[in-house]
Order: sequence, then C-alpha cells, then structure tokens
Amino acid sequence: MKTLYLVRHGETLFNQQNKIQGWCDAPLTEKGIQQALTVKNYFAKRQLTFDKAYSSTSERARDTLALITDQPSTCLKDLREWHFGRLEGENERINPPLPYNDFFVSYGGESQTAFQQRAIEICQKIMQKDGEQILIVSHGAFCGRFREYWQTHSLTERKVATIDNCCIFIYQFEAEIFHLTEIISHQEQLLALKK
Repeated sequence: MKTLYLVRHGETLFNQQNKIQGWCDAPLTEKGIQQALTVKNYFAKRQLTFDKAYSSTSERARDTLALITDQPSTCLKDLREWHFGRLEGENERINPPLPYNDFFVSYGGESQTAFQQRAIEICQKIMQKDGEQILIVSHGAFCGRFREYWQTHSLTERKVATIDNCCIFIYQFEAEIFHLTEIISHQEQLLALKK
C-alpha cells in the first residue's frame, strides 16, 4: 500500500490580503515560511522520507516544497490550483457561497467538475509510478475537491471547515482508490513538535 502526503502551501501575500489566488501567484509571507518549516520538522520528527516529491508549478507551492525537503522534486502544471479566470487577484468577497460549481466558467475559469477531475487524474498518475511514500504540495481548493471526491472511502470521521495553510492530508492508495486516514492542521503540527 502506498501513502500520499498532500500538503497545502504556506501562507502568501494574497492569502493575507484576502485575494482570489488560483493560477496567479504571490510570494510566501514570513508566516508562510515558518509554516513550511514546521511541516519539515513534523516530518523529520517522525523520520518520514519520501520516494518522490512533487509540487504545482506555482511559486508558492514550489517554495513551500523547497522548505519542507531539499530532495529532488518535480513540478507539474496539473497540480495547480483551480483557475478562476478574470477573477484572479480580485477580492475574495466577490466569491459566491460554496459550492462554486460553474461560477468561474463565465469568467474564463475552470468548472468545478473539470478541476476536480484534473486533481484526481494527476494524483492517480503520480501514485501509479514507482515509490511508496509520495509528497505533493498543492493548494487549498485542490486539497478540498480531492478530499470531497474520495470522501466515501475515508477512514477518518474527521472533517475540517477550512483547509489551513500547510495542512497535511494523509491518504493510503490501494487498487486505484485513495483512503483518507488523517488530517493534520498547522496548529496540531506545532503541538506535536512540543511533545
């Protein structure tokens, strides 16, 4: 059985400013850098190593991955966040209530179905390759839509209302199915390091 560690990137300037951030990008804040280093320390304390490491091509994900591990890694476009079209960089208050469905299509963005399918397919493709323990650094909506799709196979009852920066989702991958086994928030990482 293979294990996927799916991590959201650290806090960015646009996260701080409450701006819509899909394919557009913003640098990590100092807090975001510290969050990534906390993930690094969390994995180190558990002596976790990865056979392969991946991130989206977005700077915020690449930089987060580089802070977590210095091992060779691969950047893939299909690991990018939801594309929000012309609403990229706008204030988050113009977002509709969840679920977004096809809201962004009329602005040149992706439909929820197309985005979710992209997330599922790229993660399956990655896990079908060599390696038992895989690290992927991606994005909040990516983690959310991926989790939602595999919810019926979840091995944990835990739910999170929001996906914090540097939240870790741990999945077991077997027979082409992802089973969510654990969700670890940034706060829990910090508490675990103090023990």
